[in-house]
Amino acid sequence: MPRLWNRLYDKVMAAINTAGGIKKSLFETAFEAKVEGLKEGYLTHAVWDTLVFGAIKARLGGRVRLMVSGAAPLSEAVHTFLRVCFGVPVLEGYGQTESSAALTAQAPWDVGMVGHVGFPITSIELKLVDVPQMDYLHTDKPNPRGEICYRGPSGCKGYYNNKEKTDELIDKEGWYHTGDVGVVDELGRFKIVDRSKNIFKISLGEYIAPEKLENIFVQSKWVAQNWVYGDSLKSRLVGVVVPDFEVLQPWAKDKGHKDHDKPAELVKDPAIVKMILDDMNEIGKNQKIRSFESLAAIAVTSEAFSVLNDLLTPTFKIKRPQCKKAFQPQLDAMYKDID
Repeated sequence: MPRLWNRLYDKVMAAINTAGGIKKSLFETAFEAKVEGLKEGYLTHAVWDTLVFGAIKARLGGRVRLMVSGAAPLSEAVHTFLRVCFGVPVLEGYGQTESSAALTAQAPWDVGMVGHVGFPITSIELKLVDVPQMDYLHTDKPNPRGEICYRGPSGCKGYYNNKEKTDELIDKEGWYHTGDVGVVDELGRFKIVDRSKNIFKISLGEYIAPEKLENIFVQSKWVAQNWVYGDSLKSRLVGVVVPDFEVLQPWAKDKGHKDHDKPAELVKDPAIVKMILDDMNEIGKNQKIRSFESLAAIAVTSEAFSVLNDLLTPTFKIKRPQCKKAFQPQLDAMYKDID
């Protein structure tokens, strides 16, 4: 999952920044050289792979031949980092449990581009269906856009003893509606750009796709899990965040925080809450989210979302009604402060 790759990226970059000086300068020179090589289709470099990236490759045993990422979007920066540092194909795929996993996958030879999830696998048909309320149309130029639908032998036939949900997601022609909005490039590669499921409208009249934003905000090194919420009578979004304590606690200890070893106390520190919020919104800005999609406030909790506390499904997707019920006091407090 991307979180694993993100942690590897964070640890390596932290070590490079701490080293500074000649080591950092050498790493940056080698990195830029290999990025240029990727554009030409080359994953390896005769000099830099031994001189600079050998120690990084050793972190995963030194014999990795292929790396795969799925379950959530992998950021372009981390994707490029992995290809540069490990010198092997790093493939991102896209699919769902209902599709027996993969629907699309990147090709091993396609090393120069990131940000897409590759081509359809051979057993599946894919098509785009218009989502007019979000201005996504299959007739869009130069690249068609719309909700991704699929059918084929590896797709499920329905939900056990749940005809209502089956009829909701699988139409009469056998097309499964994923709820994911995609765009197809000139080579036939798919890129996931939005979500049409679980969307809601805020008082500005704009539609919000919370899952898309959650996948962006979780790229913050401080964030392990997050849930984005919006009220149709309000103009701003808020969120609930579970910090990545493997990152937060060592940072707090280095800063001399008196409660660095007490997660439940760290999440109460207004300075830490603001730091996490600012970083999340900065990442959102870098990912070019719209201004009304930024978070006005967050509540930070030390208890992870899990199946046991009924905040996650068995496939680890957020249960939104249950989250709203569990965090209603925090939501009320945040909107009171915003207003």
